[in-house]
Amino acid sequence: MSLQLDMLRHGETESGGGFRGRLDDVLTAHGWQQLRAAVIDREPWDRIISSPLRRCAAFAAELAEQQSLSLELEPDLRELDFGEWEGRSAADLMVEDSDALGRFWSDPYGFTPPGAEPVLAFETRVLKAVERLVDRCAGEHVLLVTHGGVMRLLLAHARGLPREQLLQVEVRHGELIQLRIGFTDATLWLEEQCSPF
Repeated sequence: MSLQLDMLRHGETESGGGFRGRLDDVLTAHGWQQLRAAVIDREPWDRIISSPLRRCAAFAAELAEQQSLSLELEPDLRELDFGEWEGRSAADLMVEDSDALGRFWSDPYGFTPPGAEPVLAFETRVLKAVERLVDRCAGEHVLLVTHGGVMRLLLAHARGLPREQLLQVEVRHGELIQLRIGFTDATLWLEEQCSPF
């Protein structure tokens, strides 16, 4: 039992970079362009699933309408909540709390920013959502419009990276990455696919 999952990171947002987990930013015109370019000439999907945050869901709704597909919003595939770091840039935190930022970059599972969602809890909710997708969408080709953190987590699992390397996985705005996901003997597996496009 498996599915082909194409993951698309949202485009550039009006509020810029930094830690923007639960903030509900909208896309810039360039962000819309990034996403539209990423899906040109792609083979059709069976369904589109999106994070409910506007930077993902607005484009997912447009694409679902164009392709006559239903859109499903999945709250458990939203970004990591950064707590008191929400809306802050890494540059600001380097000045104000470089020790905490350094601890988070070097061991995101071992250090949680103040008031933030622990990365282990984030991992649990994302993997549970992916398990539900496999159960519900086995044999399908699914597009997931989501966030950098969700994609980093799933790619780190697919690549077998140690937890300390989670934040070293790079995912650009508007980047589309393919995974094959399934169960073998009740164990979830993830495999990164080379894009045929």
